[in-house]
Amino acid sequence: MKQKLFDKFAELFGSSEGAHFYFAPGRVNLIGEHTDYNGGHVFPCALTMGTYAAARKRDDRKMHFYSMNLDTFGVVETSLDDMTNKPEYNWANYPFGVVWAFAEKGHPIDSGFDMVIWGNIPNGAGLSSSASLEVLTGVILTDLFGITDLTMTDLALIGQYSENNFNGCNCGIMDQFASANGKKDNAIFLDTNTLKFEYAPIKLDDAKIIITNSKVKHSLVDSAYNDRRQECTDALAALKTKLDINSLGDLTPEEFEANKDLIKDPIQLKRAKHAVYENQRTIDAVAALKAGDITKFGQLMNQSHISLRDDYEVSCEEIDILVDLAWAIPGVIGSRITGGGFGGCTVSIVKNDSVDTFIDSIGKTYKEKVGHEAEFYTVDIGAGASRLD
Repeated sequence: MKQKLFDKFAELFGSSEGAHFYFAPGRVNLIGEHTDYNGGHVFPCALTMGTYAAARKRDDRKMHFYSMNLDTFGVVETSLDDMTNKPEYNWANYPFGVVWAFAEKGHPIDSGFDMVIWGNIPNGAGLSSSASLEVLTGVILTDLFGITDLTMTDLALIGQYSENNFNGCNCGIMDQFASANGKKDNAIFLDTNTLKFEYAPIKLDDAKIIITNSKVKHSLVDSAYNDRRQECTDALAALKTKLDINSLGDLTPEEFEANKDLIKDPIQLKRAKHAVYENQRTIDAVAALKAGDITKFGQLMNQSHISLRDDYEVSCEEIDILVDLAWAIPGVIGSRITGGGFGGCTVSIVKNDSVDTFIDSIGKTYKEKVGHEAEFYTVDIGAGASRLD
């Protein structure tokens, strides 16, 4: 991969001399969905799939971005003298937004750079290609410009800040955090309220993590995502009329049940119920994993899907078909929607001797029911973002 990137870099920018090689992973969240902006716990892991880049400093104020995945856009040129999101920049608004956010956070860069990327995260699959690109850009900027006082968590926060404020998607911290702080063969048990985290080894002696891409992405994802955030904010405000809490993640299910009558709007009630119960499921799932009880972990994954389907309403017909088909296969320990929702992917834990059946039978039936094929990725848990050369 490195050679391909450097060849393209040389073709576009004259030579690849002085360019460096970088990588930031995508992520899959095993459990804890839509809890990250509700002050709850999440349990993502970084993947070995992600975004690669070759990058080099310039001595003027121009920035050039080129994607080998989206080559129809050609080289996108931006400038440090006009740090505004423009529709014609398209995908390049993600790395450009990070440059803007560095300046906003007191780390302006003083010259431009050239950057060529290639990624193997399927676009629109809900595996955080945007967060991967943001964290990747953060690593590149700290390296090229000798910025030494930012931690990987700082880079995650800057990536989130740029996506919220430059690109207008009100995402939580989980995606960027997992890309920045990933560790091989471990998932990250993260309290999004405090950013305290611990690594939990994922020991699947007799099973694999399989991501199934529905190959659908419903266009309402950004607007509906922001709607869900608002509904949770409104539910929290109703609870705060009586309770001294900062987030829905502060409540146990018992405390929620005792006070839920404060929430008068039935939609807000459902959203808050999901946030509270999903947080508890995540805590319970990590405890089950530590105790070696993978069966319990799978049951909690399944409950998570039901809640995301019925209470949070972020699933869709195609995803529900994939999950229902998975649940019917012996040897599937657990399966659920993962990511923002309205399409994208499911994540399943499947016993080794059921993997072929899982892929063959779901693949065939899904195509018959939906009219197009799903894609399957048997994934490995990888490390966080870094310079590779």
